[in-house]
Amino acid sequence: MLLGCTLLSLLLANSYFSADYVNLWHTQIGNHPIEYWINDGLMTIFFLLIGLELEREVYIGELSNLKNALLPVSAAIGGMLVPAGLYLMLNYGTDTQSGAGIPMATDIAFALGILSLLGNKVPTSLKVFLTALAVIDDLGAILIIAIFYTKNLIWSNLLIALGIFVFLLVLNRLKVRNLIPYLVCGVFMWYFMLNSGVHATITGVLLAFAIPFGNGDEKSTSYLLQNWLHKPIAFIILPIFALANTAIALGSESLSAFEHPYTIGIALGLLVGKPVGIWLFSYLSVKLKIGELPEDLNWKTILGVSFLGGIGFTMSIFIALLAFSDIEHINNSKIMILVSSLVAGLIGLLYLRSILKEEAIDTD
Repeated sequence: MLLGCTLLSLLLANSYFSADYVNLWHTQIGNHPIEYWINDGLMTIFFLLIGLELEREVYIGELSNLKNALLPVSAAIGGMLVPAGLYLMLNYGTDTQSGAGIPMATDIAFALGILSLLGNKVPTSLKVFLTALAVIDDLGAILIIAIFYTKNLIWSNLLIALGIFVFLLVLNRLKVRNLIPYLVCGVFMWYFMLNSGVHATITGVLLAFAIPFGNGDEKSTSYLLQNWLHKPIAFIILPIFALANTAIALGSESLSAFEHPYTIGIALGLLVGKPVGIWLFSYLSVKLKIGELPEDLNWKTILGVSFLGGIGFTMSIFIALLAFSDIEHINNSKIMILVSSLVAGLIGLLYLRSILKEEAIDTD
């Protein structure tokens, strides 16, 4: 769905209907264009799902056991620091240094989607490792958005939003399991966060951790909401985000996207920084006895997954929208994110297919 919507959006943006299609996303609703409501409104629901998945991992998933958690945590840290470092090597001190967060993110939907193409050849622990890595990666992206992409802070609105969050935590402690008060208060929390200067999508993560988790079984409030959200987010929200944010009119000048320090920094970060950072920090964590490599994994398969970590797409585009205000910078960044994510995905897919095939032959 994401790939199809991206291709469709690029085709329409470069067709006879180009002007009408691009202007569609700039149509004003209230005081803001449709694109704004998608990125600040609908994507909050996506971040709510990310928060619920993170909560599950922390309480009963891979991150609940410290020894198991430290390997993907180390990998995620490396997968954020090295790409940002490579980007800053080319852009530090320039007006584009704010884009350092762009190559730090991994698109969990695309990465897991490509891994699933390999079918039952993929060890379960490899899927768990990539899931935990991507969830921690998204948490890192969320913190980066909250800390580095907050501009004019309005304390009164922020304190009201945080006050609502505390109220929801109290409801949680009082064992209120009905979802309605959480969702209603969540809307008000989003409104005040939106008008505080902190990016409104942070509301989704805060709301996720306020919603009762219980024992995490299929009857828990958190599980029911997470399970219900998967399809509308996968088949409605993320495709709409892809349509709105890849409406890029390409021309001969688009080739210049490959010439700028900030776009080269994005490509280096995703294609080199991600696999090097994820693999190297994973290796070091095991050698230093901080983390533990599962028995059915080896460093070749970890390298393959590290390439999949270079698929930035949704999160990278999202951060690019926050990092830059100049439309040329944004569009050039989007082009480089799309190209780099495609290359990273293909390398990861082909490499893992080759490695897993070899291991299957050896086993036989």
